[in-house]
Amino acid sequence: MTLISDVTADTRILTSFSLPVDPRTRMAARLPSWIQPFLTWLTAKPAPGEAPAGRRAESFVSGALGWILAGCVLSLCPFLLSESTLAIWLLLPIGLTATCCGLGLFQVVVFHHCSHGTVFSSRERNRQVGRLISALLLFKRFDDYQREHMLHHSPRKLLTEEDEFADFVLGMCGLEPDMPKAELWRRVAINLISPGFHARFLQRRLSASLMTGDRAHDWVGRVAWIGAIGAAAATGMLLEFAVVWVLPVTVLLQMATVLRILCEHRFPEPEVMAVRDREFVCHATAGVFPGSAPPELSATTPEGMLQWTLWWVDLLTVQLFVRLFVLVGDAPCHDFHHRKPATRRWADYIHARQADLDAGSPGFPTGYFETWGLFRAIDQNLETLAATTPEAIGR
Repeated sequence: MTLISDVTADTRILTSFSLPVDPRTRMAARLPSWIQPFLTWLTAKPAPGEAPAGRRAESFVSGALGWILAGCVLSLCPFLLSESTLAIWLLLPIGLTATCCGLGLFQVVVFHHCSHGTVFSSRERNRQVGRLISALLLFKRFDDYQREHMLHHSPRKLLTEEDEFADFVLGMCGLEPDMPKAELWRRVAINLISPGFHARFLQRRLSASLMTGDRAHDWVGRVAWIGAIGAAAATGMLLEFAVVWVLPVTVLLQMATVLRILCEHRFPEPEVMAVRDREFVCHATAGVFPGSAPPELSATTPEGMLQWTLWWVDLLTVQLFVRLFVLVGDAPCHDFHHRKPATRRWADYIHARQADLDAGSPGFPTGYFETWGLFRAIDQNLETLAATTPEAIGR
């Protein structure tokens, strides 16, 4: 049984109901077997009865590096090739997307799970890698992030002013409880394209990563960035460096971060928030999966062919971009992470979440909720914020 969440405008009741066939099950039934592994990765949902992949946590490090390397090479091609045609320049957005995918994997997966001590076998190795990532990629100093992130996993702190999620959404993004959803969406849209917002976001990152007072940590990042800028200037490639590396690390990664964080948590009903038990954890998170159910009509009819064409175009453009740019790594299964924050099964998050769902989510009073589509998930979460009073989160 698959559960989805439906937040109504009037009653704001989180309702769970059974779907006869969910989108992923329909994909498995209507599409050939050879494409199922790709659909499993893209949607972050396994086909019925699909065997676990058995991925190792360390593989995400090499995967992130691979995406970044491939992205930088593709992004450089239009600058370095003597004949830069329009087709060659199309490599730039593809390369930037790939680079952002790798950066997102370092942020959402490696750095994050290092704070839980579940990427490498030793606590010290997790800390060393986490500190290096935070210094080089301008993330919050690992030790500070780890301390604050542990509070985020406490039901007593989640969605309060002491929570990193609430601090970002309410403080950095300027969203407020009890504000009309249309106004919340307007502020999100403005933030995504506002130079002022991105400047403040970057200033916050620089302060938290390179000006922390931890000399060993700060100077690793400072030397790396000063050296990279100096090398680009010495070789006459400052423009290329700015476009190929600085742009993804700053503005593009920040845009992806805003969209990703906004779909991670929703604000439950006041009575659920007041208790702040495991029921609260269940209702505060939901799975967010790229994709939609394939058409029911056969592609042999004109109408069916049109529907299938539109479905494939959406899947291979919008949904693929969402998976690479926003919902990277285990971000679609963030609800599983909040139920099992210390598990080492997270590396095979797609099958681990499904196994926990099929088992009835032992230890939790409510099953999993899920939404198909990034923007639908953000819309639902903003709707819950609009229906939340400031008092409910201590404002």
